[in-house]
Amino acid sequence: MKLSPDLEEGHFIARLNRFAALVEVAGREEMVHVANSGRLGELFEPGRRLLLAPAPGKHRKTRYDLALVDLGHTLVSADARLPNALVAEALQARELEPYADYPELRREVTCGESRLDLMLEGPPGKCYLETKSVTLVVEDGVALFPDAPTTRGVKHLHTLAQVAAEGHRAGAIFVVQRSDATSLKPHDTSDPEFGKALREASAAGVDILACNCTVTPEEIRLADPIPVIL
Repeated sequence: MKLSPDLEEGHFIARLNRFAALVEVAGREEMVHVANSGRLGELFEPGRRLLLAPAPGKHRKTRYDLALVDLGHTLVSADARLPNALVAEALQARELEPYADYPELRREVTCGESRLDLMLEGPPGKCYLETKSVTLVVEDGVALFPDAPTTRGVKHLHTLAQVAAEGHRAGAIFVVQRSDATSLKPHDTSDPEFGKALREASAAGVDILACNCTVTPEEIRLADPIPVIL
């Protein structure tokens, strides 16, 4: 997925609320939209270099969207809206081998009481997928999700487990929007209910997958799969 060709550099000052941060841009302070409700504490340190996407619009409160965070050794995509599109792009290019037999793809599909990101159809039948954005990586390259409690995420896992119980294929795909993770685990300290629901979904037959991303100022793409440790 190509990123904006007009990214501008800024430096983090403070998180204002779940969806806004104060950033220094060319000597002035700007409120920037953050499309991620996670805590992002490991990313948002005073003075940290950010790359911002200009986002003009008559009705916008901010002139920029946060695109990338520069950790020095790696860039991190902080936009939680991207994993759905990244997985869809990889599926359409037949780059996600477990789902190569599903030629048809629909996005944002209502299933029970949830709205899931993707539904695939093909000779094997139907397959329902939910994607999750991961940015937190700790010691030894372990990616953790979530970094804040997510009742919505727990609900999605329950729906996927029900889908599997009804005989359809179902999967949760964790997209680590950086290149340096070596494995993924549920963040039980942050949200024990999510960890419990993830293990139950896996036991019910739901695919649990995780992938790193290759992130540059020009584009972000799904990269290699990494093991999920439950």
